[in-house]
Amino acid sequence: GLVRSAGAKPVAIVRQNYTNTNPQTIWGKGKLQEVSLEVRRYKASLIIADRELTPVQVRNIERLTDCAVMDRSELILDIFAQRACTASGRLQVELAQLRYRMPRLMGRGKSLSRQGGGIGARGPGETQLEKDRRIIVRKIEKLRKELIHLQNHRKRLREKRKSFARIALVGYTNAGKSSLLNILCRLNNQNSV
Repeated sequence: GLVRSAGAKPVAIVRQNYTNTNPQTIWGKGKLQEVSLEVRRYKASLIIADRELTPVQVRNIERLTDCAVMDRSELILDIFAQRACTASGRLQVELAQLRYRMPRLMGRGKSLSRQGGGIGARGPGETQLEKDRRIIVRKIEKLRKELIHLQNHRKRLREKRKSFARIALVGYTNAGKSSLLNILCRLNNQNSV
C-alpha cells in the first residue's frame, strides 16, 4: 500500500521469515539471489524493504543485487514530500529527508577520489563524500533557519487574530460541513463572482 501511495507499481514481493538475519544484508545468500533474479525478471528499478535498514545494509544489498534500495522510512518520507502542500510542510519534509540521508551518504567509485588541492593548499584535498556532507550540513542549517523564520511569522499572524472569535465545524464525512461553512460565509455558487 505504501508503494502504491508513493506512485510506484510493485512488481514482485519476496518474503522471508526472520529466524536468522544476516546483520550485513538482513537476508541470507539464497534470499539475496532470489531478490536479484526477481529484479532482473521484472526489470525493477528499485528494491523497497519493509523495515529500517542501516547504511551498510543498503550498500551491501545494492552491491549484491545491482539495484537501488530504499527502506520503509525513506519511502514514507518520499510520500510526505509528494503530499506536502504548505511551505512549512515542504520545509519540514526536506529537512527530515536531509537529516535521514546524511549518515547514509556513501561514495561510489571515483566520487571517493581526492580532489586536488588548490593554489597554496596543502595535502591531497578533500573527498567528494566530505564535500557532499558539507553541502548537506549547510542546506540543513539554511532550512532550519527558514523554518524558524516561518514559525515566527505564523506566530505574529496568530497574535493578530487573537481578538477574533473561533468556531469549529465538526461532523462525519459527507455531513455537509463545507456546504454549511460556504452558506454561512455567503460563498455559495449563487453569490460568487
